[in-house]
Amino acid sequence: MTAPVFLVDVLQGVQPGAEVLLDGSEGRHAVSVRRLQSGEEIVLTDGRGRGAAGTVTRTEGKDRLFVTVADALTEEEPSPRITVVQALPKGDRGELAVETMTETGVDAVVPWSAARCITQWRGERGAKSLAKWRATAREAGKQSRRLRFPEVAEAATTRQVAELLAGADFAAVLHEVGDRPLATAELPAEGSIVLVVGPEGGVSPEELAAFEAAGALPYRLGHTVLRTSTAGTAGAALLLGRTGRWS
Repeated sequence: MTAPVFLVDVLQGVQPGAEVLLDGSEGRHAVSVRRLQSGEEIVLTDGRGRGAAGTVTRTEGKDRLFVTVADALTEEEPSPRITVVQALPKGDRGELAVETMTETGVDAVVPWSAARCITQWRGERGAKSLAKWRATAREAGKQSRRLRFPEVAEAATTRQVAELLAGADFAAVLHEVGDRPLATAELPAEGSIVLVVGPEGGVSPEELAAFEAAGALPYRLGHTVLRTSTAGTAGAALLLGRTGRWS
């Protein structure tokens, strides 16, 4: 069985032979839910590119587990870095989008309050929704065995998205009227790529104009129109393959 992955706060400087404590909610899950025992293999990560593969040496109580490190692991900063600007979908489709984009390999997700979004994040509801997206990214990062989890940013306005696009080495808006296939776009070998995914109601003409002024042209994935919760994953998969990050 593949060794399970758990999140710890700090792994910097940890070397083979060191003993690391896993406690808190992650320790409780390992001890009381997964019921890991001495001698079982485990992987720890800080979610920022560092990891440690090792063996459980002992447990204490219901939420403390000690791991002896066998190998120190690292995951380098990806290049080019891929960010998906995700318009806010209805219901739990935003969490589905974050989950599948994390599993695919996206490096950052920016929630976007587009003009045609039915859902809007305001006040306490917005804070709870953002927390759910971030928790989803953490859990999907562990499930997909990533050592570097994607950043989920604060919700952005259209102006803030335009500023992000202006600073990218390649920027694109997925749009059904785009006459440029993303599959043949000229992509940078390094730097940053930003992909915008609009809401179910589509990107408004005003938003599209603002993004084009920032250097992001409309592109299409294919001849079908995808839901907003799946378009980002499909687009990211195409970019990861074309930039060599999946090779």
